[in-house]
Amino acid sequence: MTPHTIRPGDVLHLTRAASVQFIRPITVRVIRVLTDRHTYDCWLWIDAYELDAAGDAVRRRTLFLMPAGATRLEPGPRRPAPRRPIPGRVMVA
Repeated sequence: MTPHTIRPGDVLHLTRAASVQFIRPITVRVIRVLTDRHTYDCWLWIDAYELDAAGDAVRRRTLFLMPAGATRLEPGPRRPAPRRPIPGRVMVA
């Protein structure tokens, strides 16, 4: 995986192969690749949402990683957010 193949919306599994900071593997959804930051060759910065086991975003993170060590996952089906009634309005199904 090269920096150019990581795109917003990609779901990545990050382990120590991507960076020593990932002692505990995490799964993230990429928000954007930060191309304006200087890095070592073959490394990059990303903004991403850390995902829990259900695939929900639990924390926003800025991460420094080696894309070759990241594993791309297929995004799972997203369940729609529950609709909340607006006070004074009747909801129609």
